[in-house]
Amino acid sequence: MSENTKIMTEGKPLPILVKFALPLVAGNVFQLMYTFFDTAIVGKYLGVQALAALGAVEYLIWLLYGIVQGITQGFSIKMAQDFGAGDTKSLKQVVGNSTVLSIISSIILLLAGVFSSQPILKLLHTPDEILPLSTLYINILFCGLPVIFAYNLLAGLLRSLGNSKTPLYAVVVSSIINIALDLLFVLVFKWGIAGAAIATLIAQGAASIYCFAALTKIPEVRITKSEFKVNVSLGKKLYMLGLPLAVQGSIIAVGGMIVEFVVNSFGVAFIAAYVAVTKLYGLLEIAATSFGFALMTYVGQNHGAKLFGRIRSGTKSGMALSLSCSFVISTVMIIFGKTILTLFVSTADADAAKVMDTAYQYLRLMSLFLPTLYLLWLTRSVIQGLGNTFIPMVSGIMEFIMRTGSALVLPLFIGADGILYAEVLAWLGADLVLIPKFILMFKQMKKNS
Repeated sequence: MSENTKIMTEGKPLPILVKFALPLVAGNVFQLMYTFFDTAIVGKYLGVQALAALGAVEYLIWLLYGIVQGITQGFSIKMAQDFGAGDTKSLKQVVGNSTVLSIISSIILLLAGVFSSQPILKLLHTPDEILPLSTLYINILFCGLPVIFAYNLLAGLLRSLGNSKTPLYAVVVSSIINIALDLLFVLVFKWGIAGAAIATLIAQGAASIYCFAALTKIPEVRITKSEFKVNVSLGKKLYMLGLPLAVQGSIIAVGGMIVEFVVNSFGVAFIAAYVAVTKLYGLLEIAATSFGFALMTYVGQNHGAKLFGRIRSGTKSGMALSLSCSFVISTVMIIFGKTILTLFVSTADADAAKVMDTAYQYLRLMSLFLPTLYLLWLTRSVIQGLGNTFIPMVSGIMEFIMRTGSALVLPLFIGADGILYAEVLAWLGADLVLIPKFILMFKQMKKNS
């Protein structure tokens, strides 16, 4: 067994999950750092219009990353199952086929994204004064899709092998590069909002190279030309795992775009407040995503080894610890939220006070309902680790219905504040789909263990 891999079918579950999740938490912190720097530099030095331009493409970015992460995450489920079962031959074939499918998918999405971005932004009623900036930013990211695909595939492969440290180190390296290039491109070269986008892509490229270098040292995934030959049956199986997750991410993002359509109708100040909080979204769910990925890998490996009793015990421990973290994060955000928001809002702008009041109201509401988001992440991750990506897709459809329905209807009765309730209602809707299925699958595992 390589030092760059970790088998999760042996040992006490909770220490294994914590040891795996902690680097993911740290990695998410560093990833948030350069997201914060992007937003803080744009908001502080380029002004409210530039900040609003980032907000206008927020859900287009979610769509982009949702599709990429959905496809590559589906591939990594099969990788984790094969690794847990000790089937190296199948694992290598999955890695080779996943690489080819990722390249094809990235090219298709690149072309579709570049040609459709501005029409979509116009359809969303993006204000004319920020439309050129928003279009420029998102098109640069679309052009960098092969790099984004590469990082997500390589990091997903490493995590499926039980290695969460290398993706952490990759994110640390890319964060430092991103922050340095943000300052260089925006403040020194005066490239504006384009500089922030280019810095992000270069940083992702550096992270991809770091992950690839680590994978070359793992014998279990050293592949030859024959593994790159697409096996139609395997390709279908991989897409059957990845596409529902991509659809799930797409549906959620499209729902967000509809919300963005409503948000844009309330002016630049409201958009700026909205984007300031969405940039904190990653901090709110940081433990949920980390333990979610840990549980998905843990469940996937143990499912491959058919250790159902071990899946149940590990899931219980991981969920208890993660939910406890949600209460801590919620408390911190409610107490210190206003101070944190000052990082994104320039006090020199005339609308600063209005932006801050709206932003804190939104942040406090999401913080109060944070445990429901954590239940969403954890139950969904376990279900995915068991190889079921259909139910998570259905939960995404429910999120779409709740999010868009709330955003379209509530403002009619309570004004702009109604939009702020759309997110938490979407979480609750997804939980209504995921929790019953999670309980049913848990009971079935009990019978099999």
